[in-house]
Amino acid sequence: MQTNGQRPLMEAKNLKMYFNIKRKGKLHAVDNVSFEIYPGETLGLVGESGCGKSTIGNVTMRLLKATGGELLFEGEDVFQAKVKESQAFRRKMQIIFQDPYSSLNPRKTVRKILREPYEVQHMGTSEQIDQMVDKLCERVDIPPNLLDHYPHELDGGMRQVVGIARALSLNPKLIVCDEPVSALDVSVQAQILNLLKDLQEQYGVSYLFIAHGMAAVKHISSRVGVMYLGKLVEVAPSDEIFERCMHPYTRALMSSIPIPDPFYEKKRIVLRGEVPNPIDPPSGCKFHTRCERACERCKTEEPALREITLGHFAACHFA
Repeated sequence: MQTNGQRPLMEAKNLKMYFNIKRKGKLHAVDNVSFEIYPGETLGLVGESGCGKSTIGNVTMRLLKATGGELLFEGEDVFQAKVKESQAFRRKMQIIFQDPYSSLNPRKTVRKILREPYEVQHMGTSEQIDQMVDKLCERVDIPPNLLDHYPHELDGGMRQVVGIARALSLNPKLIVCDEPVSALDVSVQAQILNLLKDLQEQYGVSYLFIAHGMAAVKHISSRVGVMYLGKLVEVAPSDEIFERCMHPYTRALMSSIPIPDPFYEKKRIVLRGEVPNPIDPPSGCKFHTRCERACERCKTEEPALREITLGHFAACHFA
């Protein structure tokens, strides 16, 4: 699925994440998903709740042990890394969590939270670490007077900025952003997204940006991957997918985006039925139970994620 001559920073090959559900079987949260992320780019992952977006982020960071597949970072297999190698990978790969309140230790001040990554990685003396924390706060505009505050004393936006600062502290090459703005007010969302874009331009960091808000994804993403029931169904450059999406599920997602014009009548595509049970997913195309164009072939033959036009991939027999 390579889109240019660059070597991928990270490459996922046939990722699988199944959960054993007692007396019911296996829940297919992520099922044979492959993608690449290139240096300095943002890959956005979108889809309905429960489609496997956050699970991919957790598997990428090894917060969950993958059922199968490979994850290559700069050509090295992350899943096969030993203890010392894993510590080196953690300096290169970081994560921003969805809820900034629960992801920050309530018993530590902002200063102690930001010192911790440097201390764990043994990156200097106490005085040197204090200097690094001060420089880090300058990068993300955390006022010095907040360093001795606790997370509960900050508003939601500033808590998330602290989470971003913690992720940036070790100068990673890749940051997984797991719905980093979904719990914030709209005005604060814009500030966080602009901060992420500015930091990317300054330091060349890559993002795996997981979200269900299409506006946020469009604003920050270089490429967009659309997920449905644990599968990638479409991947394309951001402008391309918003203007000329090819998969029927993606078209339904796009039709749900509100347009701030009271005189514009937009045709909404309403999907029939419910999302199938991931414990017992349908055969063939996973979307055929809700697709108006589905035929017998769709019920028996699973479509491959294939390149339809340059850099635009879709998993649909009719694309």
